[in-house]
Amino acid sequence: MATKEDYYSLLGVEKTATEEDLKKAYRKKAVQYHPDKNQGNKEAEEMFKKVSEAYEVLKDPQKRAAYDRYGHAAFQAGGAAGPRAGGGGGFHDPFDIFREVFNQGGGGGGGGIFEEFFGGGGGGGGRDSGRDGSDLRYDLEISLEDAARGIEKEISFRKAVTCERCDGSGAEPGSKKVTCPTCRGSGQIRRSGGIITFTQACPTCGGSGSKIEKPCTACKGEGRVAKTTKLNVRIPPGVDTGSRLRSVGNGEAGAAGGQAGDLYIVISVKDHEIFERQNDDLFCEIPIKFTLASLGGSIEVPTLTGKAALKIPVGTQSGTTFRLKAKGMPNLRGGHHGDQLVRVHVEVPTGLSPEQRKKLEEFAQISGEANEPMAKSFFEKAKKFF
Repeated sequence: MATKEDYYSLLGVEKTATEEDLKKAYRKKAVQYHPDKNQGNKEAEEMFKKVSEAYEVLKDPQKRAAYDRYGHAAFQAGGAAGPRAGGGGGFHDPFDIFREVFNQGGGGGGGGIFEEFFGGGGGGGGRDSGRDGSDLRYDLEISLEDAARGIEKEISFRKAVTCERCDGSGAEPGSKKVTCPTCRGSGQIRRSGGIITFTQACPTCGGSGSKIEKPCTACKGEGRVAKTTKLNVRIPPGVDTGSRLRSVGNGEAGAAGGQAGDLYIVISVKDHEIFERQNDDLFCEIPIKFTLASLGGSIEVPTLTGKAALKIPVGTQSGTTFRLKAKGMPNLRGGHHGDQLVRVHVEVPTGLSPEQRKKLEEFAQISGEANEPMAKSFFEKAKKFF
């Protein structure tokens, strides 16, 4: 069994990393390895899946604690989506860690030594026991604007669906299931190991107690076939990179009457050319003329919903940050919006005309240091060095 890579190493963080550290690290890795930016690159696609899996575990305090204590053995290998949300976070039952140890190298059709002694593996004892379908994961990249207002997207993916020809039974129409000749319908066989007698799932019927007389020609007796499926999903306002949406029952179909799995849509928000997101707040930097910074006034600044007026006080210094209330991202849980933070940078003019240069020289002569409080304060402190 291949050794899985350490989740912390995959994200490039220490074990003491905070929740915000994990989020920043995942966002960076997700952008680096996203399939849309690495089309045809299987290695990048595999790394994207690995870092996403690592973040899904480490962002959850309960799962992270279990991982820190038991490592990868604390979680099911499961389907493509990882842990089932409906089962309390995807932890094994109390004996699963031991099963993994005892069953390595067990081989055969009925499981390893743990299953042999305790009757597990393949649903031993249950007639026509169904197998639940796997959960699926779909990675969806959206723009910051879409994340702010919410959007409906049509996604397309392949999954196992119930075979229409046999209606999921696995048997050719007109055929039927017959009692398994090996276990005679019990789903189990008994074996003796010296002084101990134990049971295990029947290797012929897999523990169902019955056998298909004539397998379905469409699904080869599986009861399921692979099919491309289209689905409209609603992305709520406020999602962020790493947000996970659950679509119940839209995973792979179950076998022999088993429950269908769920579909998990994992969101990745593209970097924006103007705005940087900080939780529910948005941050941007804009240039302003030095005359506006000196004299004060008002300018229009971009927001995700249009333009907004920003008042620039007299004597505004470069690097000053202003706050536009409720112009940030909507909170995913609803109720309020974040703010937009605007940092201004005073632009120094270049390529002055002779007339402009003359005017500035006159201004420099008459202004002196009286109107430059920062410079005056600095040179007062620096006198001792001269």
